Amino acid sequence: MDGVVFPSTGLYDVALNIASVIILFGPAYLANTGAMLFGKWIPDLFGVGNHKIDSGKNWYDGNRALGDGKSWEGLIGGAAVSSCLTVAAHKLWEGNTTSSNRPFLDPLAILKPESWYHFDDLWISAAIIGFILGMSCMIGDSVGSFVKRRKGLRREGDVSSKAPLLDTLPFAFAILLSTLILFKDTIYFESSVRPYAVALLVLTPAIHRMTNILGYKIGLKSVPY
Repeated sequence: MDGVVFPSTGLYDVALNIASVIILFGPAYLANTGAMLFGKWIPDLFGVGNHKIDSGKNWYDGNRALGDGKSWEGLIGGAAVSSCLTVAAHKLWEGNTTSSNRPFLDPLAILKPESWYHFDDLWISAAIIGFILGMSCMIGDSVGSFVKRRKGLRREGDVSSKAPLLDTLPFAFAILLSTLILFKDTIYFESSVRPYAVALLVLTPAIHRMTNILGYKIGLKSVPY
């Protein structure tokens, strides 16, 4: 792999670097969509219920601990979707290990044999990284929901409360924190990539807003936030 993964010699490079980071972390971010798929859409399609993480119980303040939007099916399903997408990214872009391959880089471009998540079958490594980052997304999202409900911001039926920062920053921060603690020697946190990973944290509310508007316009969401 070339010494500098993400050169920054001009606006084109910067834009390409940001796009590369969005694609690298995309599977983990899309865990939220996987959670909706397995926690709501599929159960609704087949007319079956799901299992709420808080078991429908209220916290000491009288509000639900997490609410109906957080289920065990969504938690595991979201992490599984992230895992599958990371494996797909590795299979699609295997060997894309230099800056000339941006924005489609192999998520295992930097993988040391001594790493605890290194396996001879590299798809297993990709599955582990994707699952853990996806689970981190789900846990961070649940923390955001917990804080929202402590502030009295509750879901009303299918309509979520409007709290853009609490809806985005907790899960984005959780993903980056897990990357730093568990996968800091991967391409996700390589020294030249790191500033763009942090920039992604800052950009997440805007990206989340744009995707929600798109989801609203095509009928996947009941509100544009």
